[in-house]
Amino acid sequence: MNPRQLFLSHIAQTTPNPLGIEVERAEGVYLYGPDGKEYMDMISGISVSNVGHCHPQIVQAIQEQSAKFMHLMVYGEYVYSPQTKLAEALLEVLPPSLDNFYFTNSGTEATEGAFKLAKRYTGRAEIISCFQSYHGSTAGALSAMGDETYQTAFRPLVPGHSHIRFNEVEDIAKITEHTAAVIIELISAEKGVIIGDYNYFQLLRKRCTEVGCLLIFDEIQTGCGRTGTMFAFEQYDVIPDILLIGKGFGGGMPIAAFIASHSVMKTLSFDPILGHISTYGGNAVCCAAALACLRVLKEKGFILEVESKGLYLHQAMERIGFSKIRRKGLLLAVDLDSQEKNFKLIDQCIQNGIITDWFLFNTQSMRICPPLTISYEEIDKFIRKMEEVKLNF
Repeated sequence: MNPRQLFLSHIAQTTPNPLGIEVERAEGVYLYGPDGKEYMDMISGISVSNVGHCHPQIVQAIQEQSAKFMHLMVYGEYVYSPQTKLAEALLEVLPPSLDNFYFTNSGTEATEGAFKLAKRYTGRAEIISCFQSYHGSTAGALSAMGDETYQTAFRPLVPGHSHIRFNEVEDIAKITEHTAAVIIELISAEKGVIIGDYNYFQLLRKRCTEVGCLLIFDEIQTGCGRTGTMFAFEQYDVIPDILLIGKGFGGGMPIAAFIASHSVMKTLSFDPILGHISTYGGNAVCCAAALACLRVLKEKGFILEVESKGLYLHQAMERIGFSKIRRKGLLLAVDLDSQEKNFKLIDQCIQNGIITDWFLFNTQSMRICPPLTISYEEIDKFIRKMEEVKLNF
């Protein structure tokens, strides 16, 4: 059997018609097939490859660490430099109250850990999230999703979950003394880049403080420079009690984290001990990659360029006839008015060597979120390719 046959027969798939693009190597903003065909990855593996594919500093860090050691027992028992240096680097880009890190393998695991931490710390059971919010696909994260299309087939879900409407101030009153935590994105990504209202988040923070529940910001997709600051919450003058990061955090390696204060996080260490365990969470090679990624992101001027590149891309898309665009930094949603039009455009983009995508709760909008390392010349190349697609659309 050739690779395609093996893929279709033996690799678990979650759609009836997978893209089936065969990739042999990747570099920067490009993917390459075995026949040499070039694709521009304009979704960064869904906001994972923020510093591009196979960034040389990350590759070097992985190679150097893997030659020393890879797996040790983790979850806060051994002391080793990839983990402690990563913590030190994170302390430099976070407010003082977010000073304790639990490293996980994926964003959904960070979500699950945050839910447990909030329940343990507050002694409460209710988790509130927004309708049509994506925080992962495991049972607890799925329970927080608030969308019957994706939830119904997997019931019964985890009890104790309630939902509010994103950006709707009147719903904030539903947060009470029974609420353990509110989990929310500052930009509702999978609804098609719906920008959070500044005043809404001010009132949300105030309400959570009043009733004594924890505020969880999910920055798994919007963090690590994607919106033009290291974290989107910096633009809202609000600090969460728990922060979730992932995706672009590892530069392509599987690592995420839930982050809180020491006083909150220490509750996982007693009654019971080992209150949360992850076999591979904080893996040395993944931590080394994440540290290298943070160093790239912190290079002078790197994140400052994200907004200017995003604006340049936004304006160029408007010039070639795409008028309905929502954007934050280098995260864009292009509205095509219908799912049929959007899917057709996405298919034609692939044929012309461009990888784009749709959104989980907004199938009529096209996702564009290229590596933050994309150059202006590469943006121009993408626009020329889009013009070619549009001529035949």
